[in-house]
Amino acid sequence: EIHIKEPIEKEVNPHLLPGELLLCEASTVYKYIQEDGSNRGTYGKLVCTNFKIAFLDDDSTSDDNEPQFKNKIVGENDITLQCVDQIYGVYDEKKKLLTGQLRKYPEKLIIYCKDLRVFNFCLRYTKEEEVKRIVSGIVHHSQTPKLLKRLFLFSYASAAPNNTDGRNQTVMFDTLEDWRDELERTKGNVKYKAVTTNEGYRVSEKLPLYFVVPICVSEESILKYEGRGIPIWCWSCHNGAALLKMSAFPKEQDDSASQMQKAFLDGIYKTISKPPYELLKTDDLSSSLPSLQDIQTAYTRFKQLFLIDNSTDFWATDVKWFSLLESTNWLEIIRRVLRKAIEVAECLERQHTNVLLIEESATDLCCVISSLVQVMMDSYSRTKSGFQSLIQKEWVVGGHGFLDRCNHLHKSDKEEAPVFLLLLNCVWQLVQQYPPAFEFTETYLTVLSDSLYVPIFSTFFFNSQHQKDTNTRGEGLKTQSSPFRFLTVWDWSVQFDPKAQAFLNNPLYAEKPKPDKSQRKTTRFKHQRQLSLPLTQTKSSTKRGFFREETDHLIKNILGKRIGKFINSSDEPSNSFREFYDSWHSKPIDYHGLLLPCIDGPEIKVWAQRYLRWIPEAQLHGGGTIATTAKILDLMEEVQSLQVKMDEEHSQAISGDVHSVPLLRNSARLSSLFPFALLQRQSIKPALPTSTWKDLEDEEDLVKRDDEFVDLCGDML
Repeated sequence: EIHIKEPIEKEVNPHLLPGELLLCEASTVYKYIQEDGSNRGTYGKLVCTNFKIAFLDDDSTSDDNEPQFKNKIVGENDITLQCVDQIYGVYDEKKKLLTGQLRKYPEKLIIYCKDLRVFNFCLRYTKEEEVKRIVSGIVHHSQTPKLLKRLFLFSYASAAPNNTDGRNQTVMFDTLEDWRDELERTKGNVKYKAVTTNEGYRVSEKLPLYFVVPICVSEESILKYEGRGIPIWCWSCHNGAALLKMSAFPKEQDDSASQMQKAFLDGIYKTISKPPYELLKTDDLSSSLPSLQDIQTAYTRFKQLFLIDNSTDFWATDVKWFSLLESTNWLEIIRRVLRKAIEVAECLERQHTNVLLIEESATDLCCVISSLVQVMMDSYSRTKSGFQSLIQKEWVVGGHGFLDRCNHLHKSDKEEAPVFLLLLNCVWQLVQQYPPAFEFTETYLTVLSDSLYVPIFSTFFFNSQHQKDTNTRGEGLKTQSSPFRFLTVWDWSVQFDPKAQAFLNNPLYAEKPKPDKSQRKTTRFKHQRQLSLPLTQTKSSTKRGFFREETDHLIKNILGKRIGKFINSSDEPSNSFREFYDSWHSKPIDYHGLLLPCIDGPEIKVWAQRYLRWIPEAQLHGGGTIATTAKILDLMEEVQSLQVKMDEEHSQAISGDVHSVPLLRNSARLSSLFPFALLQRQSIKPALPTSTWKDLEDEEDLVKRDDEFVDLCGDML
């Protein structure tokens, strides 16, 4: 039974953003504390606005014990309407999914969120009229289909002051100059050109205004099939090999149309593939990678493992955790995607072969693979601004359908697929395997995934650049209203203050050393990593770029291949991948060169910070990587303070480029999932122990002794 306390009489009002309207509310709502099996909780007010669902109690307005990592837009007890996954009502201890019109109203409300939070609200002590209003309001505004212009994004853009720029050195790729600069940066301007053919979207509404194609491709070719069958440039390797993507022709065509399209493709391939000097490998991702339906099915099963209602459910699933995890197939999909990215990297780096990724729309799996390849091969994409520019180029401007894939409008579940989350999961594997290679942290990736569901940024709420441009104008030409000024998610100051932003930067990032002119003559090579086969005595070319290559090997590689119009994936020897993979992992790591993820066996892991952060049972207090990081940050803080003293003695100011080191209070007792799980109370074991709990009794005693030891040490300090 619930221990009933007198409700708080103090009036608590929600903090509303510009353009945010209060739609309905209910008082005397009891919010259960999720992490224990008891029915303890707190009374408060449950409100629904056109932006979020929020629970307000007497602690909501208190600044005491404010977390170090606080989101200024979405609070701890706030759920944006786009973040709501499913809503269940409890009727006589039975759960029922709530959709559409309700005939009977539940006594308990359970909200499952897309960021894997679970909220339990008891409505037994709430007035009947308020229950009807709040439940109907929440279900209607978060679950029913809506028009694009009804998103809070537009309300906020029209009401919020336009006082933020928010580019933060992120290249937006919305101008021709941005594309030309990227071509120059990657030395791709020799063979490729930025085109303005799609200005006014006269080629296709799915393509961006500006994009890059091979120099030999004519404007007529681009216009012929609305951009289909045209290789669009993604990135150029240091050796001149390029990564391209192509939107495929529809498979169901009559013979005459198919013949014309085949002849058109043959002509296009000749512009890229000029053997023996320039080779092309095509890869149809729709046949070599899982389908979007498979990805969605796997993720739906996977996330159910982390939507835990109570401690008893957690311990019940803990017994068969590995079999449940394997049955979802999510980690296997991550492994397959990473393997594909390594295969593409091998073609570009070792075989000097252009790679053309083919997909129906070239806006889903093409985005995943092209982004991963660039993160693995281009150290610029491992900086924060570089990674953000990469997302802009390949995903936002590249035409990934965020609106449909995230199902923000709740119009069609068939289009929903966590494609962008799949990329972030793959990048996380690299971040946790090679931390010094990345300027950003896993916390950065976690808040980026959360930002998918915050509708004040335009970044993840349109299907294409055309859709954004047409909706950026006001209500219509007749009204002469000024265009909307949408925020970009890359302005992190909107969500976090400077102290919180420090958690997004990696203090252990191994920055690229600036070349020393005095050492140039004595330095034999720039990077430790050798990516070709073992060198012979043949002198390597000085114009090869970042890595030394063997000229003889290149000639043998070209002559040994079947000379044809282009190389298919099936022509590659089966052991080529393993040879390249093993060769790279047998050598020292160059954090500014090529990075290949470890994909064997248990190397592919669950992104613990994102998926386990709301489950106290899965947290290690005073343990995990944060314990190591806390010690290193303490040392770095001491070094920085000494540096300041030295600079003061020499009358020199410390450089502004040094990252501020976040101060970790009570680091000995921080959760392993910090900064999302702070000094939370340890969960109580279930009242009815599982079959394995008795076996852990001895270990529990050891843990208690360790806790006593830590507390004793804390007292002594």
